[in-house]
Amino acid sequence: MTLAELHRIKQWQLAHRRDHPLEYHCWDGVLTLWLMGWIGWLPALALDQLWALPLCLLGAASPNLYVAWRASAHQRRRLRCDWLQG
Repeated sequence: MTLAELHRIKQWQLAHRRDHPLEYHCWDGVLTLWLMGWIGWLPALALDQLWALPLCLLGAASPNLYVAWRASAHQRRRLRCDWLQG
């Protein structure tokens, strides 16, 4: 997922946060996990906490996983996801 795609989704979330507050907060959580994943690998290596590396990888992949999950739910008609199309 590119930064432009992350930005496009965030912009949609900001524009519709009053209509979809839970979705807005979920996306903020996903972005928080993404940032923690990218930042956390260096301290994990420096402090020799190798158990944290898979968690950092999972955090770094969280936007892709969330979008894939939402797209799947949208396709199965379980959730409506207007920000997928842009």
